[in-house]
Amino acid sequence: MRTAYRTGDARLLRDIAAIGAAMLAVGASFGAVAVAAGLPAWATLAMSALVYAGGAQFMAVGLVAAGSPLAAVLAGLLLNARHLPFGLALGGALGSRRGQRLLGSHLMTDETTAFALARPAGPGRHRAFWLAGVLLFLAWNAGTALGVLAGGAVGDPAALGLDAAFPAGLAALLLPSLRDRETRRVALTGAGLAVLATPLLPAGLPVLLALAALVPLLLRRHRPPTTPTGPDPAPGSDGAGPAGTGGGPHGDRAGRGARAGDVPC
Repeated sequence: MRTAYRTGDARLLRDIAAIGAAMLAVGASFGAVAVAAGLPAWATLAMSALVYAGGAQFMAVGLVAAGSPLAAVLAGLLLNARHLPFGLALGGALGSRRGQRLLGSHLMTDETTAFALARPAGPGRHRAFWLAGVLLFLAWNAGTALGVLAGGAVGDPAALGLDAAFPAGLAALLLPSLRDRETRRVALTGAGLAVLATPLLPAGLPVLLALAALVPLLLRRHRPPTTPTGPDPAPGSDGAGPAGTGGGPHGDRAGRGARAGDVPC
């Protein structure tokens, strides 16, 4: 059993390290972009530590540089609204104490959630969430510090192809969950809605619209069970009726005798 745990943890750490390497590079890119956009170094580092939301941070830096700080806040809140269903899905994986839940909600990201949900509920999911949460948080903030120090020497992550590492990693983590037919149907429906809405809606809204794929599933689960309304069974049909109708020690013979013209018993 201990060997299985060690093997599982080693595999988990390997997968986290692969995503963490990409996060380190993208965090460095964020630090460089933020400083180049005129954000002070301390504000850039504080944003990565206190906000800790990669996509929202890039969007906020662009909007602040354009002179729209209020729009940056609203856009960040909208983009990170997807964490509400994440919290519901993770449940007790964050821990039972209030302090654990508060810290865990701060460490919750797409990648951390995927690592946790790839494990069955219980201690394994709890351990996966916290390992991924802490290590990826450190990787992102270390990358931001490197980007601040390097300035403009760090390139655009999209030009380097690093932006594809996160969706590829998430897809690999979520593939085991798609073995369930109902989960697969919901996931494909949500993905289709997001793809169709991407050219029409601002960034962040297509992901939220994908949650509409859960509505039919929730309606089916909350539908009250239906009971048959047919006629009541005839007396004795269940073997408890009077003799001659299927009940009693001679009921079956009595029925056969009456049909054959014999006298029962």
